[in-house]
Amino acid sequence: MNTTLQIRIDKKTKDAAQKTFRSMGLDMSSGVKLYLTQVMHTNTIPFPIFSFDNLPREKKLALVKESKWALKHGKRYATVQELHADILKDPD
Repeated sequence: MNTTLQIRIDKKTKDAAQKTFRSMGLDMSSGVKLYLTQVMHTNTIPFPIFSFDNLPREKKLALVKESKWALKHGKRYATVQELHADILKDPD
């Protein structure tokens, strides 16, 4: 039994995906079916997605080190207005 899936997506993404699928001899429906079938068979998204939890260990350690340095040596501001004024000040 087939069912219908409707999604909203911006025109630029849709057009680019259609062009890519066409270059592979697929239409949009077949391309989406192929993607969903791959998700189903592998129980994963078939490309890497990165969040802090999925970053390589070395990258996490570098971010923690940078954050610790910033907490110890970075500028601090009492208000958002003070921060904005510092960002917008003339570098001369």
